[in-house]
Amino acid sequence: MEIAIILALDVLNGASALFLLCLGLAIIFGMMRIINLAHGEFVMLGAYATVVSANAGLNIWVAMLVVAPLFTGLVGLVVERCLIRFLYGRLVDSMLATWGLSLTLIGVVTTIFGNTINGVPTPLGGFSIGAYRSSWYTIFLFAMACVMCALVYVVLRRTRFGLIARAVMQNPGMAAALGVNPARIYMATFTLGAAVTGLAGGLLAPVSGITPVMGGAFVAKCFITVVGGGAAILSGTLSAAGLFGFVNQLGAYFTTPVYGEVILFLSAIILIRLLPQGISGRFFKGTL
Repeated sequence: MEIAIILALDVLNGASALFLLCLGLAIIFGMMRIINLAHGEFVMLGAYATVVSANAGLNIWVAMLVVAPLFTGLVGLVVERCLIRFLYGRLVDSMLATWGLSLTLIGVVTTIFGNTINGVPTPLGGFSIGAYRSSWYTIFLFAMACVMCALVYVVLRRTRFGLIARAVMQNPGMAAALGVNPARIYMATFTLGAAVTGLAGGLLAPVSGITPVMGGAFVAKCFITVVGGGAAILSGTLSAAGLFGFVNQLGAYFTTPVYGEVILFLSAIILIRLLPQGISGRFFKGTL
């Protein structure tokens, strides 16, 4: 019984972390159709912002929940104004540009911090279940995934900004004819996506080794989760993250973490082959 509870907590932890990692990409790719190959580096920037500010004496919670999203959101704002805004509607060009941005960010961070592994202590401590131990931080990550899901839903569904943003993404010409400035909405949406991604990096900093190339471990997994989820950015990403998190953690438990990743990617291929429109294209049509 104890091992089943520990395994359930591992699955919960994997699905929560994957959802948090994918949420910013779902906003940028799912809404704006920008293939941001620097998504993993935005996660890395959030993690480094947390490590640097925490090591400078700032409270770890402030570093994770405030500094990481603010810093990465600011970087996203600069990137959108200096690079992305010239590439809307140019899919291949945006891929190449964000790939170059990814390499640039890795090079800059490596120059500043080197290739050594950084990190911060995991807060909250642990608890025992029979002969096994788990961390309260696992429960905290699940709670943060629920909070972020609710916040993004409220912003996109219940606020004037969310209504205008969804309208601009569907028909920017019509929105402009009604007096909306699409360029500002694109800028704000990209900045929001970058900030959410930075928050994920900050939250995962205590449980990950922080290196300049850490983003490479996340970007492929995030893309297949968002594509597997389909057009609905919240219900699709949530269902795909839950499914792939379950498959990954269960595969890793019964084999090894490496084979767990292989099983995850095979599952994604089968899912996309069976459901070309993603999970939300079959089960959550018309939802956010």
